[in-house]
Amino acid sequence: MRIGIDVGGTNTDAVLMDGTTVIGHVKHSTSKDITGGIGGALTALQQQYSFSPSAVQAVMIGTTHFLNALIEQRGLAPTAALRLGLPATAALPPMVGWPRDLVSAVQGRHYLAHGHEFDGRRISPLDPDEIRRHAADMARSGTRSVAISSVFSPVNLECEAAAAEIVRQELGPDVAISLSHEIGRVGLLQRENATIINAALRELADHIVDGLASSLVEHGIAAPLYLSQNDGTLMDIEYARRYPVATFASGPTNSMRGAAVLSGLASCAVIDIGGTTTDVGVLTNGFPREATTEVTVAGVRTNFRMPDVFSIGIGGGSLVDADGLTVGPESVGYELGSRALVFGGDTLTATDIAVAAGLADVGDRSAVAHLDRGLVSTALDRISRRVADAVEQMRTTSDPLPVVAVGGGSVLLERELPGLGTVIRPERFDVANAIGAAIAQVSGEVDRVEAVRDGRRQILADDARQEAIDRAVAAGARPESVQIVEFDEVPIPYLPGNATRIRVKAVGDLALHSGLVSTGQEGSR
Repeated sequence: MRIGIDVGGTNTDAVLMDGTTVIGHVKHSTSKDITGGIGGALTALQQQYSFSPSAVQAVMIGTTHFLNALIEQRGLAPTAALRLGLPATAALPPMVGWPRDLVSAVQGRHYLAHGHEFDGRRISPLDPDEIRRHAADMARSGTRSVAISSVFSPVNLECEAAAAEIVRQELGPDVAISLSHEIGRVGLLQRENATIINAALRELADHIVDGLASSLVEHGIAAPLYLSQNDGTLMDIEYARRYPVATFASGPTNSMRGAAVLSGLASCAVIDIGGTTTDVGVLTNGFPREATTEVTVAGVRTNFRMPDVFSIGIGGGSLVDADGLTVGPESVGYELGSRALVFGGDTLTATDIAVAAGLADVGDRSAVAHLDRGLVSTALDRISRRVADAVEQMRTTSDPLPVVAVGGGSVLLERELPGLGTVIRPERFDVANAIGAAIAQVSGEVDRVEAVRDGRRQILADDARQEAIDRAVAAGARPESVQIVEFDEVPIPYLPGNATRIRVKAVGDLALHSGLVSTGQEGSR
């Protein structure tokens, strides 16, 4: 058996699964501290279906805690950014374009040193003394986490590796170091930004992971713990400590993966409506479609892997005005159970509208019996049209696209959406996110730039495929289950030597009996 948990802004959902069969599922209010809500969900799950903690083989958790911490600017470590690229790149220093309050929140400092040219050629030798001087200043300023980026490190990572060793010698073994070639993709500023964000979250990652592990121990569960990544696959806790940015947007990806399993559709649009927001994404071959452009996170431009998701401020806790013309984006969030009319509160929410319309049966229906029919109809129409518009914005072709609705808030949708036809709402739609976490697989990814010489293309492609498979197995996948799900070759015309970016992703089922894997996970990104 395995347990899947997804922590949302309003509810924490948990499911107990035996293979692909859901044995029990619960919803519990999310707490301000992430571990409280998870502990409550585990207790409720145990009460609903009495199971032996020793029978649990793995626990998978998806959480928005790291992204929320960045947006709310809390728990961020004092962070320094070291860029290796002089004498170039000085015109745009690290953290250029960042919101000033976010720079202050991470106590951001930046340093420039010598390094490589854009195509990986050495501009000037790395100067160890220069790095040591910068590290000494970091120590004096109280820096506890360092982000190191080098110009075009996806081609040549040697400068980042050498600088990291020097910084670690100067600041001590406890300093957290994030390297850009492990975080982002081609594009210096965006890759550097993603690395700085990751570095700022490293201390919080230790705190959160330790808290999650303690919650399981308190409930007698000794099974391996995994966290959901933003591509619909899993990472072990040691990987999560090093790369907390990999959890960003894992909630919507869990819901999409759960929607694929529950609906039996490998390609479709997925509408995930929670208590605060509606997330719309597209499944391709059972996995969320990735964003192909840069992604802005908390006002910062980044280029690390993220699902292509469009979000709008509509959810079960959304506030509804007196005439129904506006629904959201303000929401009562996790206070829905006390502030909505049907739960004895005094705030008109979208959940109240759904109950009044007969779309949902929760709380006290008599508490909304007085609502004007015109108000209810107008509010529902506004919700349907905004959601339908969001789906249309995610379409890339005019071909028919099935639409699957999941999440507890999907009861807000009527059976038909304008211009999209019938909406599929599968069984257990309300805990699709936790199901997606529980059934998530393990991945191995290769993303690098190669000089493709005559007669070498197929050899390089085969080597990349095998390396992706090996990384998935090292990350905990059953060897016989691993498959290549993505393969891309993109020529880079501005680099010499017929340079080509080769990207391969392999995915396999988690080997539940193999125990916690803490090595080799570096490939699972």
